[in-house]
Amino acid sequence: MMLSVDVHDLMKLGIAAIFGLIIGLEREIRNKPLGLKTSLVICLSSCLLTIVSIESANKYAVPGLHVMDPMRLAAQVVSGIGFIGAGVILRKHNDVIIGLTTAAMIWGAAGLGIAVGAGFIVEAFFGLLLIMASVVVLPYYIKKMGPRPLLMKDLRVRLVVSHEGNLTTIIKDIIARGYKMKSVHIKELNHELQELNFVVFIDRKYASEVYEELKSMTYIEFAEVETL
Repeated sequence: MMLSVDVHDLMKLGIAAIFGLIIGLEREIRNKPLGLKTSLVICLSSCLLTIVSIESANKYAVPGLHVMDPMRLAAQVVSGIGFIGAGVILRKHNDVIIGLTTAAMIWGAAGLGIAVGAGFIVEAFFGLLLIMASVVVLPYYIKKMGPRPLLMKDLRVRLVVSHEGNLTTIIKDIIARGYKMKSVHIKELNHELQELNFVVFIDRKYASEVYEELKSMTYIEFAEVETL
């Protein structure tokens, strides 16, 4: 039995592997769950399944009798890759959702693999450039020149206040210092202490500065600041 090798298909697999490595490298540098190997396997496998789907439809279809969809397997890749993406989306103890960008990158890697496998190599290349620009270049310029709301970041603050202090007065004092508060949560710790939890928006300010400022307030026994 003679084996026929399509060099063009092998080139597609090589290109898909390179694209997957590029996406994985960006996630690896940022210490995200999606690494080099995972991204490479996703992009390469998507490309391979697309090639198999197209070639099988051309090889086994019988004109007029047995019509096959050449992109059937590729469509299943798009649906199935969502399960992998869901695995990297996590909800932290402070109700913060993380992993959405990584999940999108997984879906993007699969999309690039499908595009390369279907022969849209140039389109896949420009898609890769736009994806990398959106996660690497765009955030940099937003931080440097973006509108003020986009430059602000969230901090979760936990303050332990003595019962001698009035919580309403303390909250008004925090707002007067220029902090925008949301998600305020108050609870009693014991007959001497009470806890105040909230999220604040800050503009170009270090978390350590917020900690020092709030810790120095009257009646504050303990302060904890966490970047979201």
